Amino acid sequence: MAEEAKKPKGAGRSSFDLLNSELLLQELHLRKGDTFLDLGCGRGEYSIAAAERVGGEGFVYAIDLWEEGIETLKRAASSKDLKQIKTFVADITTARLPLEGGSVDLCFMATVLHDLVEFRAEEGTLSEVRRTLKKKGTFAIVEYKKIDGPPGPPIAIRLSPDEVEHLVGRYGFKRGRIVEVGPYHYLITFFIQE
Repeated sequence: MAEEAKKPKGAGRSSFDLLNSELLLQELHLRKGDTFLDLGCGRGEYSIAAAERVGGEGFVYAIDLWEEGIETLKRAASSKDLKQIKTFVADITTARLPLEGGSVDLCFMATVLHDLVEFRAEEGTLSEVRRTLKKKGTFAIVEYKKIDGPPGPPIAIRLSPDEVEHLVGRYGFKRGRIVEVGPYHYLITFFIQE
């Protein structure tokens, strides 16, 4: 029980096995040499998959407050010899991300934004996404559809694509595509508004 108390909200639960991860990865359009930022990465299933796509010439930065999840990701990356994955234990809502401005090709958050919004903690994270993303980069968000669960959080804290667009648009982003990536999830992409 003491271990549970140390976990941030949502830690340990991953949406990776609940959605069509192959479709999601296709929709992210990752290329060899890209830089991928996984915010709220948990145990890093998405980071591992992205690292395999960007190859040894690319970089994957995986950030989470949950130390146990980061340690699990480090072991998995080591066992697959994925040296392009760099992990950080940090609170994405308050920390300045350990990345240069305009250095990320694709910033990714899977089932994280609704938790940030619930605790009114999204401002710092979205500002840092904007700062670190390249001008032609992509901000990709996976969220639970606004339907009754389980799985997932209560419907009252789920975000519809329109709600996500309204929220993210305040930080200078323009919506790209919305794609169903499973029975419970959608992917919504954004680009920096010129």
